[in-house]
Amino acid sequence: MPDSRSQHRAAQALSLLLLAVLALLTGCAQQQTTLDIDEEVVVARQSFSFSEGENFDLMPKYTISPGDTLDVLFQIRTWLEKDTFRISVDHTVAVKFIYTPELNEEQLVRPNGMISLPYIGEYYVVGKSPKQVEQELKKAYAGILKEPEIYVQVPEFQSAIKELKRDLHTAPRGLSRLVTVRPDGYVTFPMVGEVMAAGRTIKELNTELNRDYEKLISGLHVDLFLERHSGSLVYVLGAVKEPGAFTIVKPISVAQALALAGSYGDDAQLDSVIVARHHQGKVIATRIDLSRSGALGGRGAMFYLMPDDLVFVPRTRLSETAQIARQVSEALMFRGWHITVDSISIDEL
Repeated sequence: MPDSRSQHRAAQALSLLLLAVLALLTGCAQQQTTLDIDEEVVVARQSFSFSEGENFDLMPKYTISPGDTLDVLFQIRTWLEKDTFRISVDHTVAVKFIYTPELNEEQLVRPNGMISLPYIGEYYVVGKSPKQVEQELKKAYAGILKEPEIYVQVPEFQSAIKELKRDLHTAPRGLSRLVTVRPDGYVTFPMVGEVMAAGRTIKELNTELNRDYEKLISGLHVDLFLERHSGSLVYVLGAVKEPGAFTIVKPISVAQALALAGSYGDDAQLDSVIVARHHQGKVIATRIDLSRSGALGGRGAMFYLMPDDLVFVPRTRLSETAQIARQVSEALMFRGWHITVDSISIDEL
């Protein structure tokens, strides 16, 4: 059996061998930061951890923004069959007394949903079917008339639709209207009034509008289209030659964003570039070392931006969370973003 001295020497040799391999691997990793001529590599693509799985070739689902122009197309679907006809404010109601025709009334339903009838005065009809009104009136007149026979008709129930058709057909755009999303995110729609649109998809807003219009006029339907959008923007600030906001039509990498800003300045600290993104009511920031990024010739991943992301290129190296939060806060002020140290998360890549 080998003595303890031999075992110790063998252990030392193994340790030296492992250290040598580790040093070799580390040296290779440090040296392989640039590409050789004609060498090809696959560059990984990444973004924030909560954006994992996103397709970097496509924009995320579009949400309406201030400055967008929406096209509202009205359709009058009076041909659709209704399960139950309900009396509305714009309807004319005719109440016929078979044996006492001198009591007959034909009235336009008032805005408070009432009509006025002999002996009983005001009577609420909105939301009721003609058959339901007949049954209620027979009970109401049972103590007044002998065996009352009453029929209820709605001879005019399209007055609001007719008026809307006249307005739309005489308008420059016919059955459609263009509306603009205001800076506060609201849009004023015909008849419905103000509706919050910013931050919602076209489909979500369209569904709500149809519920509102159906309540106003039975058979009125709208289709909503994005006529013109204000543009999806990314913001590049700090040590770049042309800082500002830039329109994008698809997700781009940080390096592409720097190119839009005229590239980085001579005093830029590329190992401390900060990307900030809104997420669940917070601003999440991550630090990127572009000096080893695949976008600039290194072996790191290519970091991709999404609409409304902000890229900040510092002039001094940022290392502490408080320092990063302060500089990003100052950069975000011009966009009206609010950020505090408690609401920023730092993730070094």
